[in-house]
Amino acid sequence: MNSVFEYGLCLLWAVFAGLSAWYCAQILKQVTYVTLADGRRQERRLPFSFRLVLPLAPNLAPLFRRPFFEKQTATLSRKIVAAGFEGLLTPEEFMAFKVILPTVLGSLFVALMWASLAMVPGKAGLVMQRHEGSYALLILLWFYAYPGLWLRGVLADRHRKIQKSLPFVLDLLTLSVEAGLDFMNAMQRIVERSKVDALGEELLRVLREIQLGKTRRAALKDMSDRVDQADVRSVMNALVQADELGVGIASILRIQADQMRQRRFERAEKMANEAPVKMLFPLVAFIFPAVFLVLLGPIILQILRQI
Repeated sequence: MNSVFEYGLCLLWAVFAGLSAWYCAQILKQVTYVTLADGRRQERRLPFSFRLVLPLAPNLAPLFRRPFFEKQTATLSRKIVAAGFEGLLTPEEFMAFKVILPTVLGSLFVALMWASLAMVPGKAGLVMQRHEGSYALLILLWFYAYPGLWLRGVLADRHRKIQKSLPFVLDLLTLSVEAGLDFMNAMQRIVERSKVDALGEELLRVLREIQLGKTRRAALKDMSDRVDQADVRSVMNALVQADELGVGIASILRIQADQMRQRRFERAEKMANEAPVKMLFPLVAFIFPAVFLVLLGPIILQILRQI
């Protein structure tokens, strides 16, 4: 009777493992997109763990639409838009992930950890089992913190991409305007002939908003608020002020392009100055022990042989 029960339990576990593997394979095949302002779709992938639990998120999303979470969801909404995931991820779903990931995936990892520790023989297994509560807590905390860490990372990466391409785009705009093109025509030509990157997506949205009736001043201000990056904010504020005061746009673009290049040089100089400090820990942690082993290793081996 016990053998039949064990066989049945093993069969259920095999079915569960097979279905889980099939579900994970289907999730890996999925490709997610965001829709650009001109209707084109740009591939943008959510983390695998998000896609695994995404079908469960709508069950908790209504909870986070209550007035108590209004301020937090507004902040998350701005960050999600600035990170380029607008239309692909809602703030309510993001907050649901912070509950579902530790509850579902975190609990699954804790169960697997307990099963693994139970199989470790001897004193090592007993020592590890004594600290299994701490390990479980760390796993759950990691799954809770992961959504915030991911969002901060993708937002910083998008800001770096915009920061990198902004001086080049400003130079092209300056040359086009000084050659006689209108500012909007120059921007449209640059967007059409360049690869659609993070900055190109935002400029494309500005063009589409202006075509739909929004004033250039309002569209530029909205881009500044949407991207929420210091260099973009500086350029957009300068262009808005030039539009308000009637100043020539070419001179403003030339000044902003020079400032962006100067800021890029200062950032590179800062990174170069920080490099020795960042290299100090790897130097102490790896190089000195390696040198110690190379120099004293033969002597230690001779001493051990004589003992």
